[in-house]
Amino acid sequence: MPEQGREQWASRLGFILAAMGSAVGLGNVWRFSYVTGENGGAAFLLIYLACIILIGIPIVMAEFTIGRKAQSDAVGSFEKLAPGKPWKAAGLMGVAAAFMILSFYGVIAGWIVYYFINYLTGNLWTAPAEGYEGFFVDFITNPWHPLLWQFIFMALTIAIVYVGVKKGIERANKILMPLLGILLVVLSIYSLTLGGASEGLAFLFTPDWSALGDPSIYIAALGQAFFSLSLGMGALITYGGYLSQKEHLPGAAYSVAGLDTLFAIVAGVMIFPAVFAFGIEPDAGPGLVFMIMPDVFDSIGFGGGLFGLAFFFLLAAAALTSAVSLLEVAVAYFIRKFSWSRKKAAFIIGGIIFLIGIPSSLGNGILGNVTIIGDRGILDSMDYVASNIFLPLGGLIIAVFMGWGWKKADALRDSDFGDTVLGNLWLFLLRFLAPIAIFLIFLSSIGLFG
Repeated sequence: MPEQGREQWASRLGFILAAMGSAVGLGNVWRFSYVTGENGGAAFLLIYLACIILIGIPIVMAEFTIGRKAQSDAVGSFEKLAPGKPWKAAGLMGVAAAFMILSFYGVIAGWIVYYFINYLTGNLWTAPAEGYEGFFVDFITNPWHPLLWQFIFMALTIAIVYVGVKKGIERANKILMPLLGILLVVLSIYSLTLGGASEGLAFLFTPDWSALGDPSIYIAALGQAFFSLSLGMGALITYGGYLSQKEHLPGAAYSVAGLDTLFAIVAGVMIFPAVFAFGIEPDAGPGLVFMIMPDVFDSIGFGGGLFGLAFFFLLAAAALTSAVSLLEVAVAYFIRKFSWSRKKAAFIIGGIIFLIGIPSSLGNGILGNVTIIGDRGILDSMDYVASNIFLPLGGLIIAVFMGWGWKKADALRDSDFGDTVLGNLWLFLLRFLAPIAIFLIFLSSIGLFG
């Protein structure tokens, strides 16, 4: 039974777009491209697609099934379905990860909003006196500028969650996700007119089969598939908890995973022709966004400013839809746990996450010499703990809970698969392949597996 006063999605489309908004973030639009570049291009893409099909979709289905069945938040769902048992640890890790990830995600997203505003005002249409690299370094080492833009981004995120599921989260995703898709396609078409289009497409779609002999490519592909779909953080369980029992889950899972993957591939089509056209190494890494891509836009000429404006709007929109889902994981938990109103929970939790993010925001400035884990700075350490420990363990528990914690007949019925070939294949993947694969990611992430 749904909790008293619990909201629901206004439409199936709204739910799918919101779930896509959770999954489609900076990891799809940008991280996919540089991880693909670092791991050989097309060979990595093939393994990544296999991981989405064999591991990603089954766990998306598991999270949707858990959320819809319980009609609760990430922690409450496990407490309802398995009272008195330790399965809720997955939900608690998801809530903790939401706090940690959004604290530094808001910092990076604030940088993106800052760049968008500078393109909107024309300040970055031509290279500043100190160059684009110097502009970026001056900004992130400033004692208060990053903090201001982190605050602005978090205020936008809080405002959307504050309004509610239908009027806030669903409405925002109905606007931003189609815009994001259209903009990505337009920028990709433009990128194909550049001189490096043939090399970029060959890199992305013509496999170097010798790359398949490198074990690290499999771990990288599995990790990218896992994190790009927002698995293990409770977001999809939380969103599934606002879903009506009449909605068909397999179709929703296929739609979310398929469109999320399509976004990533189209982003690659946008990035790699530009990378080869301007002689940039495809494995140049995430610093391309702020230090190299503006140089690329500047080299295009008059249209480059418009390209830069569209590019950073694209990144900002992707960051916002993912940030909203992260905040909602924590807000939904506190609404149920402490009987808070949505407005109170959004304001308090969002404010706390902003405060937690302040050290990350200052980590390149006055706190730049502080390290926490090894030689990692504050922001990198927060990323490491959340992404490499909480999320894989949360995803592992979810797969085992769905595969082994439920009776087979109940799992097949509640997932809408029924006793079919696809349903039995889904359970097999959750019981055996997914747990083993996620465990390998975890061992690799903490340095115990090469």
